[in-house]
Amino acid sequence: MFYNKDSRYHLNRALVALFLGAAAIGFAPIFVRLSELGPSATAFYRMLFSIPVILLLAQLLPVDKEKKSPRTTRDFLYLFLAGLFFSTDLFFWHWSIKLTSVANATLLANTAPIFVSLAAFFFFGERQNKVFFLGLISAFIGLFFLLGGNFETARDKFLGDCLGVLAAIFYAAYMVTISRLTYKFSTITIMAWSSIFSALVLIPVTIFSNESFVAITASGWMILFALAAFSHAGGQSLIAYSFSYLSPTFASLGLLFQPVIAALLAWLIFSEALSLEQAVGGATVLLGIYIARIGNKSL
Repeated sequence: MFYNKDSRYHLNRALVALFLGAAAIGFAPIFVRLSELGPSATAFYRMLFSIPVILLLAQLLPVDKEKKSPRTTRDFLYLFLAGLFFSTDLFFWHWSIKLTSVANATLLANTAPIFVSLAAFFFFGERQNKVFFLGLISAFIGLFFLLGGNFETARDKFLGDCLGVLAAIFYAAYMVTISRLTYKFSTITIMAWSSIFSALVLIPVTIFSNESFVAITASGWMILFALAAFSHAGGQSLIAYSFSYLSPTFASLGLLFQPVIAALLAWLIFSEALSLEQAVGGATVLLGIYIARIGNKSL
């Protein structure tokens, strides 16, 4: 087994953190839709504005004396990779939304647990039983129905679908990377440095995309700050913390709670009513996560 198994108390706390974090990042698509800026610029400010919030949390939270600060080139390289993977995930996901349907982009981006499971199996030798895979399959069936099963087959949508898959691959790479970094560094250290590196990567990306860096109104800036503080500094930090005690395979599957929250918020805020098919899909996602939790060998 390639992760640390702690006490049941820490494990249960990690599960709570995972689902609270997933709920927080479920707000991210709402903030992105409300943003006055383009997809790359929105992603840049998500990283930039989260940095002072994360540094403030570092002052308020107790220091984990068992964790070290990055010192070597190797340490900074791994932290840079985490930032690079996350910024690339955001880039591909936002452009996927522009080129294909939101349903396709969201569904394909949330196939990350498949790639996490493959990485855990091939690189770290993690094994799962049949019950876990039953939960995995159930969750993805539910996710399909939650998003309405709205697959586009037109040729001009193919590129957007491919970018959705690439987003899932890079998010899976990010999750596997931070799961390894939690051995050595605290959650705050990982979040601070990965956010800094993500912001640096997204500067030339935004310039290349010919997007404006300036929001028009005060509410536009507030939306960007809410995305950074609530969804990233809050949500992603809780998720990174959960990776200290949960296997990447299960933790990534638990994040399928995110589109359930996003669908409910879209219904409440944008009056995008959930159909019976989508409601059943949301319930099936939650059932799949519960089954996977029972079958996961790390729990």
